[in-house]
Amino acid sequence: MYTQSLSSGGNFMQEQDLLKSILADLRRTSREYTTATTESACPTTRRMFNDLTNDTLRLQGELFNLMQQNNMYSASSKALRQDVDKQIQSAHQTQQKCQQFIQEKNTQNSSYSQAPNVPQHQPNYGNPYYM
Repeated sequence: MYTQSLSSGGNFMQEQDLLKSILADLRRTSREYTTATTESACPTTRRMFNDLTNDTLRLQGELFNLMQQNNMYSASSKALRQDVDKQIQSAHQTQQKCQQFIQEKNTQNSSYSQAPNVPQHQPNYGNPYYM
């Protein structure tokens, strides 16, 4: 590595190695943002991490395309269509199970819902006592 650095005109890393490192870092960052999105209970925070994930994936895709066009990175071999179809079918089944689970839980929770035992709060604005 040190020898490569010297032979590349005094640069710290060769351009291809540097871009591969950045590409790997973008891949890792997008995974971490995705995890943060799925673990966020606050809608605002979740939206922020979702936006960061999308921005990072877009940037990673642009860098990947640039590297691929310049023969700096080659994708793995093409997947067989039947393997892709099998993965899609599995993902659909998982999605259906999740939706069914959520629907069942929402139905169960509605049987425990009851009318509030306190009167609904009235807003204070417009009340001359607080002006």
